[in-house]
Amino acid sequence: MPNSDTARVILPVRSQLEAYNAKDIDAFLKWWAPDCEYYSFPSTLLARGQDEIRLRHEERFREPDLHGHLHSRSVVGNLVVDYETVTRNFPEGKGEVDVIGLYEVEDALIVRAWFKMGQMRLV
Repeated sequence: MPNSDTARVILPVRSQLEAYNAKDIDAFLKWWAPDCEYYSFPSTLLARGQDEIRLRHEERFREPDLHGHLHSRSVVGNLVVDYETVTRNFPEGKGEVDVIGLYEVEDALIVRAWFKMGQMRLV
């Protein structure tokens, strides 16, 4: 059982994944700081702020098979590392991609996140 500090750090990461899987953009964005930064690992900025994250995800949330399956989660201080397999509808067809997400949490919101994507596999 995580201690209360760890639980507070996990809450926004867990909740945004639940909203991602529900394809609920407003519930998803609730857990991101207004001035958050969203990166492709290690340092390519993909989106800054909730508005840009909304634009990135609105189309993705229309994918019928979109789902993130959490394999593991680790916490060190205010950093959360998730290992997931994400099912998507790519132009080539339905597929999966392994993803490592690193989330920095402050004041119960995600302030920065980095995503390392594996190779897409058609299923």
